Amino acid sequence: MNPRKIVKKVVPRRLFKVVAPYGHLAEGMIYNYANGFPARGMKVVGVTGTNGKTTTSFLVHRMLTEAGYKTGLITTVAWGIGDDIRPQKEHMTNVPVPLLMKRLKQMKAEGVEWLVLETTSHALHQRRTWGVPYSIAVLTNISQDHLDYHGTMARYVAAKQRLFKLVARNKQGLQIGIANADDQYGEDFVALTPNQVLYGVKAGDLRAKNIKLGTDGIRYDAVAGDGIYHIESRLPGRFNLYNSLAAVCVGRAIGLTREQIEKGVAALPGVAGRMQQVDAGQKFAVVVDYAHTPDALENVLKALRETTKGKLAVVFGATGDRDKSKRGPMGEVAAKIADRVYLTDDETYTEDPETIRRAVMGGIIVAGGKGKTEVIADRLEAIQAAFAAAKPGDTVLLAGLGHQDYRAMGGEKQPWDERKVASKLLKKLK
Repeated sequence: MNPRKIVKKVVPRRLFKVVAPYGHLAEGMIYNYANGFPARGMKVVGVTGTNGKTTTSFLVHRMLTEAGYKTGLITTVAWGIGDDIRPQKEHMTNVPVPLLMKRLKQMKAEGVEWLVLETTSHALHQRRTWGVPYSIAVLTNISQDHLDYHGTMARYVAAKQRLFKLVARNKQGLQIGIANADDQYGEDFVALTPNQVLYGVKAGDLRAKNIKLGTDGIRYDAVAGDGIYHIESRLPGRFNLYNSLAAVCVGRAIGLTREQIEKGVAALPGVAGRMQQVDAGQKFAVVVDYAHTPDALENVLKALRETTKGKLAVVFGATGDRDKSKRGPMGEVAAKIADRVYLTDDETYTEDPETIRRAVMGGIIVAGGKGKTEVIADRLEAIQAAFAAAKPGDTVLLAGLGHQDYRAMGGEKQPWDERKVASKLLKKLK
């Protein structure tokens, strides 16, 4: 058995949370010394936030790669260098320290100049990225998540803020903090760094104007004091407008030209499991998205509502062994925005699935959505039911699993790729 799993089983949960950061810190120090501090010499963009981290990281990586920089990428979905991007198989954003060191060492050997590193609150709290010289910190947004680990929103926010403090301490870096001005926490985050940039629609140093949202993407003008950037992105949804604004800010901070920034944002075709369409020739739209928080689910549903001519359906559940306080709010969001709701199992881990569904249903009932909700525990059957009921012009959202290629059910890993599952079912309809 993995030593970490043994420790987690032996040490009480509360005590483990207290001692874990020191263990990971020691691990980080040892592996950095053993590997010659592999991240030294790289310039690092750290991206954190509740939602949008992965997409923003991909946008920044694509933009820097298109501009000619040797750029590394490490995210929840994938990792690699330049155009050689491979799936992330570890099912976690910030991988264990030994594996992180191995990847950083490989990147250094291949001459990576910039690294875009998606960075979670867990990793920051546990010091798992110790030794990484962050030069730029990006905050996408803050909403409720991971309270099962952090306990309170204040602690969750404080963990995220560590990224900006690390940037401020890096005297060799740019020491730039970039944050969403339309988020209530944005100004507090950038205040922690010597150099501060805010972006948004309502406020910010860089603002989006003349916004056009479509099923094929977004178009807008990013207006700053020194000019206008004409941005076109193939990523649909208002939330992706914010993600692309963050990328524009990074490009400006690094010193890219207007042409490099515009070309770089436009070059990203999409991100696996993020607003990813599944097309098997059916007459209705099917979208797979990783949305697993109330805020993320609301953003995706609202984006699809704006572009759906017919009915909007959602197939979703909540994750077991995670923040239980998210479940009711997720149910409320689904019931308020979707026309049809299929409540099913997400990943149960070791928790009773019926208990999870009951909690989500509580939120659905609060929002008055019981009459338009079907509870189908088996996820495959739930997706089949949603597809069978869909009419031309409708949209079916499959939320929660996104890019994953397995589900954690009852303490076991089960093969599951939502995109492949959907494609196979859709082909049977024809």
